[in-house]
Amino acid sequence: MRLFASLAATAILFGACGGTAAAPSPTPAPSTPAPTPTPSPTPQTKFTFVTDLKSANEVPPVSNAEAVCSGKGTFTLNTTKDASGTITAATGSFEITVTGCPANTPIILWHVHKAAAGVAGGVVVPGKTDAANPLVLASGATTSPFTTANVTVDPAVAKDIIAGPSGFYINVHSTSNPGGVIRGQLNAG
Repeated sequence: MRLFASLAATAILFGACGGTAAAPSPTPAPSTPAPTPTPSPTPQTKFTFVTDLKSANEVPPVSNAEAVCSGKGTFTLNTTKDASGTITAATGSFEITVTGCPANTPIILWHVHKAAAGVAGGVVVPGKTDAANPLVLASGATTSPFTTANVTVDPAVAKDIIAGPSGFYINVHSTSNPGGVIRGQLNAG
């Protein structure tokens, strides 16, 4: 009976306050954090290719006194790409080291040709193009690499070199071997 009297008193008191029982506030749905957007990867724009330059790689192989020449070549492509990743512009740089040649060997040209190993191909990227101004190897070797920087490269050629570097080669030419004294196919570096 006491319980009934307590309930009745609570009801009268609540009614006297003029209120009704408030509905419980809705429980908010648990929030799911927004996913963090994955940043787009920065597209690669610089590509480096290396090669061992050998007189035996020439077509035909060098058989005169300069057959002892060898070297290393690095060709670097710097590309500009649009939003879709298509190459829109490119430049190339060469770093060539020639060693083992007879003293006073004059180096007249170097460039990138397009052709597979064992096949002669056309020039697609000029390097040193002034044959009338040879670089003479007084001791038969260089102490620092020969360089050519920022040569304009056709975007389609740049794309092809990146896709299949072994189909291209660096060729270095001398006065005694104007068709090429040392050569090597490109490899991704």
